[in-house]
Formats: sequence, structure tokens, C-alpha cells
Amino acid sequence: MFPVWPGDPKKNSPLAGEYSKATIAYMTSSSPESTSIPSNGTGTPVYPVTAEVERDLAVVKRGCDELLVEADMLRKLARSRATGVPLRIKLGLDPTAPDIHLGHTVVLNKLRQLQDLGHTVIFLIGDFTSMIGDPSGRNATRPPLTAEQIAVNAKTYYAQASLVLDPARTEVRYNSEWCDPLGARGMIQLASRYTVARMLERDDFTKRYRGGVPISVHEFLYPLMQGYDSVALKSDVELGGTDQKFNLLVGRELQKEYGQEPQCVLTMPLLVGLDGVEKMSKSKHNYIGISEAPGDMFGKLMSISDDLMWRYFELLSFRSLEDIAGLRAETEAGRNPRDIKVMLAQEIVTRFHSAQAADQALADFDARSKGAIPDDIPEHTLPGAPLGILAVLRSAGLCASGAEAQRNIEQGGVRIDGAKVEDKSLKLDAGTYVIQVGKRKFARVTIAA
Repeated sequence: MFPVWPGDPKKNSPLAGEYSKATIAYMTSSSPESTSIPSNGTGTPVYPVTAEVERDLAVVKRGCDELLVEADMLRKLARSRATGVPLRIKLGLDPTAPDIHLGHTVVLNKLRQLQDLGHTVIFLIGDFTSMIGDPSGRNATRPPLTAEQIAVNAKTYYAQASLVLDPARTEVRYNSEWCDPLGARGMIQLASRYTVARMLERDDFTKRYRGGVPISVHEFLYPLMQGYDSVALKSDVELGGTDQKFNLLVGRELQKEYGQEPQCVLTMPLLVGLDGVEKMSKSKHNYIGISEAPGDMFGKLMSISDDLMWRYFELLSFRSLEDIAGLRAETEAGRNPRDIKVMLAQEIVTRFHSAQAADQALADFDARSKGAIPDDIPEHTLPGAPLGILAVLRSAGLCASGAEAQRNIEQGGVRIDGAKVEDKSLKLDAGTYVIQVGKRKFARVTIAA
């Protein structure tokens, strides 16, 4: 558990100037087993780097963008194997939106791999920092969230993350636990630990400063508060996307300031979306939501290119690298890549739904590929015949907007009762129609007079 600061938390927090002996002991202590391990001459215990430790490091590095510092990580892993004390792996998330897509699960998958090695994951919900607003990758001030928005989003975030993480080995924390008690004095003293010059080394701040775009003082506090989370949690490793590197390194520096062993920083790449070009994003409409229907999830995964499939295997699959290399060798020897892609799609659908749902999704996909209509499709009744096709596609939920509906017709992706629609001004009289958009979207639409 996080330590309780003796007495008044605002007076006795680790930034309040006068530390209690218990606080100092907690912040600087090493594991008890360290005293019996040989030293390297500098007082630092030396633990054997066994073949098992090297395999652990390979798991850590799988698919990662950058590991800082690898030598430190190797020492931490060796210590954990020798002492049996799990590493504390931190992931901080600001619940800025209620839903998670597969791109978000790249980091979650890495956490699960580390849990499977026996380590403890700290799923940190940034309820305090959400009210500041992370400026990472922003060219303007990001509006903070309300407490009500944070509470709703946080609940959904963890429920969805639990589909990947092992709840039994996950410690859920809220950074308001230690950030709220800081008070004005503590916040000022924390700010004294880092310079404006160092803050302006951050690329997005530099660009905004040179471009005359305002930077609010509270935005400087965000990386400090995220870094202080690492101090409070005594984290050994912190994970994040490549856009979080600066914030993660601030945590490493602050831990040094407080006499702690600095955390290692592990950044994971951003998953490329279905278009094969841009990062996966809802705003770019190239995403797969983890709460999407099994058939939609399966179909979208089957739509990715054969080349992109291998990157998805590396970042999303729980298969070993050896297994993936074997599958790649099979395709190079002539096996149809579609067979391999089916394995990936079934694995992902099973993870977020069930094996039965994955089997049904495959059967439906095969049926659609042969021109069949799925058994279970949504039904809609729309009044006001005759209705324009663009309005019908929108109202039936087959297209998000009139522009999207028009684009699908132009690309030949809309069919009514099996016949391709080419006229964007088509009007449908009263009756019942089976309407298809692309390969995966179907609806039975009844238009009433």
C-alpha cells in the first residue's frame, strides 16, 4: 500500500520540507535480501544474469520502441529473479475518453506480458492530472476534464483494461491519493525540482513558444505531477507511448531527487490503423474498438494488409515470437496469408468476447465472402417514403454521415438487395430492403409511407 504520511498530510508529505524518519526509510530503502548479496564495490548489490533473466529481457523488449536504460533494466530483472520480489510496473492513464481501441491495448499487452513474468502492474488512473490536461503532442492548451467526466471514464477504462490485464496482479490507484494532500507549499517545492529550461526542451513546448502560441503555467505542472506519481509509487518501470517519453523521463529524474532508484522507461510504438498509414484513431475512422461486435472486429482485422498483419501479430498477439516467426516462414513457403490472418482475428475476438463468438464471426465472414447475408442483421423501420438513399444509410446506422454515405456509393460499396447503387439521388419507395455497405455492414430496412 502507499505509505500514510504521519500527522497532517499537507505538513508531512514528502515535499513539505521536513521528512519523518519513516518516510525517509520508505523512500530510500532497498529490499532486505540485498544485504546478503555480493557488492560490486560501490555498495550496489550484484545479481547473476542467468539465461532466464535474458529471456525476461527479451520479453520486455518485444515490440518496444525504446528501453531506457537497458543495463538498469537487466539489473532490475536479475534482482527480481534472485530475490523473488516482483518489479512494480506503472502505467498512468488519464481517462480522457470512455472507450478503448486496439491501439490502446499495445501498452496493456506489454503489461500483461510482464504480469506473466510475475511482476506487479500498477494501473494508475490520473484523476488529479486529468484536471490539468496533458499537453503532450498538443499545439494548444488542452481543456481539463470535470470530476464527473473523470469518474465515468475511469470506471469504463478499467473495466475494458481488465479484458487484457490479470486483475489479481493489478494494483489500481488514483493519483489524487498523494497529489491532493500536497497543498500550495508542496506544489511550489515540487516545482523547484525542475527548471523552465528543461521544460522547454520538450518539443511541443518549444514549437508553441517559438510560434507565439500561449503556454499556460499549469501545463508545466503536468509532467511534474506525472513524475511525482513515480516517486509516490516507487515504480521500477514506467510504460507509455512514444509521445510520453519526456514525461516518463521526468519521473526518472524526480526519483533520483528523492533518493530512489530511478525507474526504467519503456515506450511502445503507436499502432498503425486499418488504413496502413496513420496511427489508429477514432477521429481518423481507422480504429477497432475493443467493445465492437465480434463480427465487426473480425471483419476489420481481416481487412488489414498482409504486411501490416505481422506488425499486429507482434504488438497485439500473445503468441511467442518463435510461433510468429514460424507462421511467417509458412507464408514464405506458400501458405495463404489469409489463413494466418484468420488466426490473428480469432485470437483477438476470443480475447474480448469468446471462442464461440470468434467461430461464429469466422462463419459469418466466410458466408459474406460468398455473397450470403448473415442470419442476424439489425432491422430498422423508417417513416416518410419515399426516402433518399443518403438519408436511409444514415438513419439505419450504416454510415456515420451523409458525406460518408456519398463516398461509399461513389466507391461502389453500397448494395440494395444485392444490386450495386450508383445513383446518389436514388429514392426508395415503401417496402423492405436488405442494404449492404462494404463487406461487413448489413441492415434490413422497412420504409413506411
